Amino acid sequence: MNKDFILALEEIEKEKGISRESIFEALEKALIKSYEKNFDNNANVSVEIDRDNGKIKVFSVKTVVEEVVDPITEIELSEAKQTNMAYEVGDTISLEVTPMNFGRIAAQTARNIVIQKIKDMERDIIYSEFVDRERELVNGSIQRIDSGYLFIDLGKLEGVVPPNEQVPNEVYKVNSRMKFYISEVKNTTKGAQIVLSRASSGLIMRLFELEVPEVNDGTVDIFSISREAGSRTKIAVFTKEEDVDPVGACVGFKGARVKAIVDELNGEKIDIIVWDKDPKIFIKNSLSPSEVIEVYIDNAGKSALAIVPDEQLSLAIGKEGQNVRLAAKLTGWKIDIKGKSNLEELKESGELDKFNSQEATKEEDVVQEDELSFEVTDEVDLFENEDLEQGE
Repeated sequence: MNKDFILALEEIEKEKGISRESIFEALEKALIKSYEKNFDNNANVSVEIDRDNGKIKVFSVKTVVEEVVDPITEIELSEAKQTNMAYEVGDTISLEVTPMNFGRIAAQTARNIVIQKIKDMERDIIYSEFVDRERELVNGSIQRIDSGYLFIDLGKLEGVVPPNEQVPNEVYKVNSRMKFYISEVKNTTKGAQIVLSRASSGLIMRLFELEVPEVNDGTVDIFSISREAGSRTKIAVFTKEEDVDPVGACVGFKGARVKAIVDELNGEKIDIIVWDKDPKIFIKNSLSPSEVIEVYIDNAGKSALAIVPDEQLSLAIGKEGQNVRLAAKLTGWKIDIKGKSNLEELKESGELDKFNSQEATKEEDVVQEDELSFEVTDEVDLFENEDLEQGE
């Protein structure tokens, strides 16, 4: 190596931000391995590179001893004193053993080290960029499909959608462009790995932020989301602004806003309901589109019994129980459904004794607005909201 190499390192440091010293240190370690491989694999050597002129020297490092047991790592005191009379037992001595043609090997190694350092730096930059975008929305096109995995072209790098993050009834084709939710960003030895999702409830949240200005600016808040990807999604919203209709804001004029989201989700049904701090009202809302006559709640067990008209019992429960399961996941309450005709029987049997619906909900059992937290639930079925149907 020569001064031109030193100048090149200075330019790389300025343009790429890669420390010149880190390249020297990596190069010295690599040259030790090169020496052992090409000249003496039993040697105990160190490599030093002059930071000013690029000159390389290889030294055999040995410990001064009275009697040599290991000639690779030890040197006898009398021999060491031939180099310098000041050496004593226990000292470390470095004897130059630089091969004649070591410069050629060093030059090739230096080239490889610099290339690798630049790749590592670019990989770290890309990782830093995407790790800050975790849980955000990203646009990408399907580059290839392999063993059930979707590989997505994100421009600077490739993202992957595992089978469990895909929607069962969605058809994926190469070159198709879609929106994806960045569920995880990993920094691996091969670079940043971006795990994307089409099935996450986080995708729903980001789509509403994108399509509904009131959600994006915080006028309308999302309390919870429950989703069965590809089938139905249910979202509970609320607002502190008296003159704002949270459901209407999400649906949009003639259903335009929610339709844009439904189109992106390839027809997935979306039900939008109003969250209420009174759990009875919230549970009642969550069971829409079914009418609910009364909700009995057990605060201690956080369970509820909803009474619905007999003719709407199947609607309230939903196909394979999806409606009530959805409501339970969205509200966080265990919910049982009974028809109105069963009400007297329930009263007579004492099954209503554990419920406190006849009493006002205790203040400590009501969720306060300043205690709200966003919750996402992925594994439940959702149903259509009457407001949505009317908007469409």
